Amino acid sequence: MHYFKHLFLCFFFVFMGLEAHSQRSFELNLWPQGPRVKSSDATDTAKVYVFQPAKPNGRAILICPGGGYGMLAMGKEGTDWAPFFNNMGITAVVLKYRMPRGKKEVPIGDAEEAMKLIRRNARNWSLNPNDVGIMGFSAGGHLASTIATHSKGEAKPNFQILFYPVITMMPGYTHQGSHDNLLGRGSHKKDERDYSNDMQVTRVTPRAWIALSDDDHVVVPANGVNYYTELYRHDVPASLHVYPSGGHGWGILPGFRFHNQMMLELESWLRSF
Repeated sequence: MHYFKHLFLCFFFVFMGLEAHSQRSFELNLWPQGPRVKSSDATDTAKVYVFQPAKPNGRAILICPGGGYGMLAMGKEGTDWAPFFNNMGITAVVLKYRMPRGKKEVPIGDAEEAMKLIRRNARNWSLNPNDVGIMGFSAGGHLASTIATHSKGEAKPNFQILFYPVITMMPGYTHQGSHDNLLGRGSHKKDERDYSNDMQVTRVTPRAWIALSDDDHVVVPANGVNYYTELYRHDVPASLHVYPSGGHGWGILPGFRFHNQMMLELESWLRSF
C-alpha cells in the first residue's frame, strides 16, 4: 500500500511539474523591421511580454501599464498580473510601449500593432481573434481607451478594462503630465477634444470594466465616471467600481485595502461574457 501511495505521489508531482512548465512566457520585439512611426528617442524600443496559460480558453488581454506617458510601472500594472489571468485560462500580453514625447502616434501605433500581433498569432497561441481585450492603468488607461474608441479592424479590442484611467485631455480634468507628454505643452484644442475619450464613445465602443478610488488626487475620478456615463448613454455594457479609498496607482498590490474584493469583481465580470 505504501508503495502505491509513493508511486501516486511521484506521478502527481511529475504531472504538476509538466503543468507548471506548460505555462510559458516569452518576449517579442514589436517592430522587428523598425517602427512605422519613429520616436525622438532611438533607444526607446517597444516589446511585448507574452504569458501563456497551461490551458488556454481562447481569450487574450493586452495590458498597458501606466506612468504618465513618461515611464512605465511594468510590475504592479503589468507582468505581475500574468498569474491572475493565466489561472483563468487567459493569455496575458504586457506591452512595453514607447514614450510619446509630444508625438501621440508613437504609443498609439505601438498599442495598435500589439493588438494586431495578438490576432496574427491567434492560431499559434490557441486564441479566439474575436475575444481579445485591452487593459490599462492611469495613462495606460488613456492609451487603452484610445484604442477602444479610435481603432478599427484588427486593432479594435473586444472589451476594455480600465484602472483609475486618464480619460480626458481637457484642461481642469486631465492629468496634466499625461496631457503634456502625449500632446505636447502647446497642444491644439482639436487634439484635446479628439483624445478626450469620453467624447469619442459610440454604440460600437467595446464593453468596459472600470475601477478607481474616490480619494484619487492624482487623476480626478470624474475621468472614469464620465467615461462610464457616456458608455451607459450609448447602450454599451459597462461596470463601474468606485472604492472608498486607495488613492492612485495601486495596481495589483495586495496592500490596497479593497484588493480581494476588486479581484473577485474583475474575475466575475470576465466570466460573465
